[in-house]
Amino acid sequence: MDSDCYKLCEKLIPETYVQQGQQAKQVHQNKIRHLLEQKKLPEEGWSDLTIEILLQEFSVMDSNNFPGNCGVGEREARVFSPLVLKRHYNFGHGIGRSGEITAIQPKAAGSSLLMKLANSLALDLIRLCGIPSVKSCFVVPMATGMSMVLSMLTFRQSRPDAKFVIWPRIDQKSCIKSIITAGLTPVVVENILEGDELRTDVQAVRDKVVELGASNVLCIFTTTSCFAPRAPDRLEEIGEICKVNDIPHLINNAYGLQCTKCTHLIQQAARTGRVDVFVQSTDKNFMVPVGGSIIAGFEDKLLEKISKTYPGRASMSPTMDLFITLLSMGSRGYKALVKQRKELYTYLKTSLSQCATRHGQRLLNINQNHISMAMTLAVEGSSATDIGSKLFTRCVSGTRVVAPTGKVSDINGQKFCNFGAHSDVYPCSYLTAAAGIGMTKGDVDTFISRLDKVLSKCKMLPYNSVSKSVVDKQEDISIPQPSSNGETSDEVTLQPSGTVCDDASV
Repeated sequence: MDSDCYKLCEKLIPETYVQQGQQAKQVHQNKIRHLLEQKKLPEEGWSDLTIEILLQEFSVMDSNNFPGNCGVGEREARVFSPLVLKRHYNFGHGIGRSGEITAIQPKAAGSSLLMKLANSLALDLIRLCGIPSVKSCFVVPMATGMSMVLSMLTFRQSRPDAKFVIWPRIDQKSCIKSIITAGLTPVVVENILEGDELRTDVQAVRDKVVELGASNVLCIFTTTSCFAPRAPDRLEEIGEICKVNDIPHLINNAYGLQCTKCTHLIQQAARTGRVDVFVQSTDKNFMVPVGGSIIAGFEDKLLEKISKTYPGRASMSPTMDLFITLLSMGSRGYKALVKQRKELYTYLKTSLSQCATRHGQRLLNINQNHISMAMTLAVEGSSATDIGSKLFTRCVSGTRVVAPTGKVSDINGQKFCNFGAHSDVYPCSYLTAAAGIGMTKGDVDTFISRLDKVLSKCKMLPYNSVSKSVVDKQEDISIPQPSSNGETSDEVTLQPSGTVCDDASV
């Protein structure tokens, strides 16, 4: 209501009551005004009522909500189900236009405002997470895999003759599929084992650039967040290779925004070398439904080019989900969640190490991965993957059990030995667990309790034992032993047999 309406209200009820209501309404309006002025995350999260007032204000600006609107086009945001319309707060036009996902829609001023603000809040948060030099970003209604496809297709516009993507191996199907879906040829660089950790073979990446010719390489495709025992890629060294050879650098930062280790790596790589684009999931970092991601980078023109590569308009849902969530969290709320996640990572690591020791196993020494961890699984008489199945039936989700049997998997025509282990030759079976944002101490305690019960019913071997089935299939295995300072001292050499384990995620 405007001031005239409030004056009319004073004729119906006492003036002081009207003024109190007007003052309460002004609190909401002040927050909205500050958001429009600053285009940054509020420090304190908003109430649901304030968020709903803003959404209502925006939605009435869209043409489908105009009183007496007469739509005669083929796309007029007509929604049959009132339930669906309510779910979307009366927004129906989506975002962007046919030529650009970040363009303004004449029919949808409110939707366009929401989109612009959501992108601004996302950019503010990325900077807050530890990448202050990022220049631009936008929310995409696609998960990380397809957003990486979009990025690679944009690179191809300026490098039409380049067809190779150099890719340090990360055993997540969406990564390899994104390269193939973009019509490119993956060049897989195997990781090297340093103690228990799988690290980027930087020299092998350099060698591939020389072998293929820099002009034939579309980009080098690296990863930050990943399942143990793989560590984040050596982004600074790869960034330097990209800078020297004028090769684009694409980073899969799927759930890395919540981890200061990952964001620091991206910032440093951009400062000392080259980073073109980094992509992160909205659901993994911000606890919203699956379906969106954020494409970010250090050059406005490149991000604009990527946004124009997206064909047609886009769904509003992922953008709205993120917009509502970020306003609800505020910067202080998100910082608290990141701090809590870091503390629970330490708690989970300690608890899992103690559980492993109780059953004759050990926690793998993986210092560079600050999200995921792994413990050895040496089981007599059954496959280690049975443990993963038993945990799943006990309502434990998210763990992965990997048993390197030597099986070869075909992922879109690309052959991988021991797919799921990030390596042809990892020397032992293991179970992973991760400390993701939103995890609670209760989640950790329940997981450890159920894992204890499952392992107690299995006949566990000492962690430095190798199951007979693996010995029969593979040769020259040496298991890394912990030295007095806790570091692993023995290197691993293992010859693959030519067959490999199933993708062992549970």
